[in-house]
Amino acid sequence: MAESRALQRSYPTDARMTRWHAPDGWDHRRFDWPVAPGTPPRGRILFQAGRGDMFEKYLESFAHWRACGWSVTSFDWRGQGGSGRCSPRAHCGHVERFADYHADLAAFWAMWRAEGDGPTIAIGHSMGGFLLLRGLVDGAVTPDGAVFVAPMLGLKGPLGPRLAARLARWMRALGDPARPAWKGNERPATTETRQSLLTRDTDRYEDELHWQQADRTLMTGPPSWNWVAEAFAGTLALADDPRLDAMRVPLLALVAEADGLVDARAALAILSKLPDARIERFGRETAHEILREADPVRDRALAAIDGFLDART
Repeated sequence: MAESRALQRSYPTDARMTRWHAPDGWDHRRFDWPVAPGTPPRGRILFQAGRGDMFEKYLESFAHWRACGWSVTSFDWRGQGGSGRCSPRAHCGHVERFADYHADLAAFWAMWRAEGDGPTIAIGHSMGGFLLLRGLVDGAVTPDGAVFVAPMLGLKGPLGPRLAARLARWMRALGDPARPAWKGNERPATTETRQSLLTRDTDRYEDELHWQQADRTLMTGPPSWNWVAEAFAGTLALADDPRLDAMRVPLLALVAEADGLVDARAALAILSKLPDARIERFGRETAHEILREADPVRDRALAAIDGFLDART
């Protein structure tokens, strides 16, 4: 624990940060942390974070998996973190279409999978979980096992998803689709603070602020109306996808039932359709970022993931 905590606000000296260009030429930032010399290698993990995230937020978890013998790779989604932005508003989380995310993940997976041997595991948090499941259903991502952490399989809001989707399309059409959908908080029209929506652990929440203050280009603010409309359309389409029943990759899903950002009930409904899915439920003890919560929650989450990896590899 002490070793991983020390990595919350510093880059590991034996990790590599490079650039990767998608087939359409889009510039992405890539992170690789090979297993330590002398540690028996168990395989490779590709970890993909959520909307507005950057891989620095998960260095502590990467250190845990690396200590267990896993090499860890991640890349920042286009439009956020250290990857090329999709809007002149540098801090707006905009993307032209979710199909770009899907194409990026498929291309990166094919390249990364060919770079090494042994078991491969894909882990996706929030939006990364949605994009990962879509890649699994499409057959574009083919790991030996997958882990979803608070997956964005539905969006939280006061309206039902179909009505909210129509409203988002209408708002997108009213002006510049790349304009911010709201100001400030992670969720509009809420009295909850950004921290309370993400994590109860103040120290880990401030890790993100540390990285953003060290490099302002890493900051991503509210999503664009185009992102919101695409997110509703994509999650609704996935919920109705008949291929869910045939998706055979074994997976573990960590679901935060009190999540204020993504719809846990929608996630549970989709996950129930998968033939080989184990679900670990968390209650009010955690907000959205389960892997960045207080130690009792985070330790339970890592133990569940470790058990899944032990059983599957």
